[in-house]
Amino acid sequence: MTLKMNTATTILPVDDPARAHRFYTEKLGLPHRGVADDGSELLGTDGGPLLQLMPVSDGRHSDHTAISFEVADIEAAVRDMEARGVMFQDYDLPTLKTEHHICTTASEKCAWFMDTEHNILCIHQNLTADVEYQV
Repeated sequence: MTLKMNTATTILPVDDPARAHRFYTEKLGLPHRGVADDGSELLGTDGGPLLQLMPVSDGRHSDHTAISFEVADIEAAVRDMEARGVMFQDYDLPTLKTEHHICTTASEKCAWFMDTEHNILCIHQNLTADVEYQV
């Protein structure tokens, strides 16, 4: 058996489930898809993968990008999300620089933001048609 054709669920820790629900549904536009057995909220995308908001009480969060959403036009997506109150991060590091919130590499453009629970999220636009993700 392989997992090649199975849908994946990304699980994000949240301190305040109601606050996280508002962020993901109102600011990112993700629809509610149900509730897991443990009470975690399940949100979805049109593409099928699920996002599970798992309540935690110990402030556990990742120090790296937890999830990245692919968009067709990153500049338009940044404008739209900013209009809905999403605040993007800017970086000026030796290996990562943003201009108008967007980092451009040879193969993609990326913009990072945090959710209300301090999880680092990203939107990205592929710049080359031949991008292949290898496992």
